[in-house]
Amino acid sequence: MKKIILTGGGTAGHITPNLALLPYLKEAGFDVAYIGSRDSIESRLIPEAGIPFHEISTGKLRRYLSLKNLTDPFRVVNGISQAKKIIREFKPDIVFSKGGYVGLPVAVAAKKCHVPVILHESDMTPGLANKLCLPYAEKICCNFPETVKVLPEDKAVLTGSPIRDEILKGDPERGFELCHFQPNKPVILVIGGSLGAAAINEVVRKALPVLLKDFQIVHLCGRGKLDESIVNTPGYIQFEYVTDDLRHLFAITDLVISRAGANSICELLALKKPNLLIPLSKGSRGDQILNAASFESQGYSAVLSEKDMTPESLVERVTELYFTRQTYIENMSKSVQSNANRKITELIRTLVAKD
Repeated sequence: MKKIILTGGGTAGHITPNLALLPYLKEAGFDVAYIGSRDSIESRLIPEAGIPFHEISTGKLRRYLSLKNLTDPFRVVNGISQAKKIIREFKPDIVFSKGGYVGLPVAVAAKKCHVPVILHESDMTPGLANKLCLPYAEKICCNFPETVKVLPEDKAVLTGSPIRDEILKGDPERGFELCHFQPNKPVILVIGGSLGAAAINEVVRKALPVLLKDFQIVHLCGRGKLDESIVNTPGYIQFEYVTDDLRHLFAITDLVISRAGANSICELLALKKPNLLIPLSKGSRGDQILNAASFESQGYSAVLSEKDMTPESLVERVTELYFTRQTYIENMSKSVQSNANRKITELIRTLVAKD
């Protein structure tokens, strides 16, 4: 049996794509282990998925001045030593790193142990950890055509991002049940991210009197951000946060209003849901403005900047999107960034066979 080590951590965005790959790797006959950092989100999520988890020391690779910058290099060196020990014991045929600071010591250790490394970058511009890992990698998978152009030509592969299969298996009947909606009126799903988006919440709620004339609205507004004054509004339902039932909500959705995080918009692409992206303003890592611009240029998304967002402009863009939705669906259907799970698994198999 072939063996693979997965790594990546620090945020859920570095872990959920790895989890999405698991069924495909197992189907391809791989024995899987995971290397992450202790007391981290991956140290909780990976064992829950039934995957052997190994902890190593990591440094945070800060871009700002901090006294910890003096000690973190020693943590990275220690992490490399620990990762080498794990690699020598497990004897993987390949390492797949989703990024985050834990990926650096693992990539360096793999190179020292003559094990090929594949990286994956979700954002438009590679994060610091992936930039540092690039010399140790055979290939780097990307989400955006623009990213391919700034990476070494012999290493960059446009694959898209691994998507959980479960998100594609929603039950419309269950979705209508959850919302108490009617199936004969189009549905908008508003997603502000796990913490919600105060600016989007405010504008959507102000636009409700007009939007509800033509649409039913599911609003994922974030923890602690419910508006009790409009709880009983017909055709409108609020959730603070949804996990397992999100697939059922997607199944009844005609249009999505969303932020432009890389993993989120790749899910919309896989689902082929016409969407209006309202990216976070500049300053966030993984610049959502660039992500949104790429998807707009490829014909996958409409975009409304936060500074231009008003109840009136939101209604105008949503209405325009609804009447042109088929064009977006057709464009997404032709995307080469679809089927990332199978593309990445095949790339892994090819490199293992080559080695």
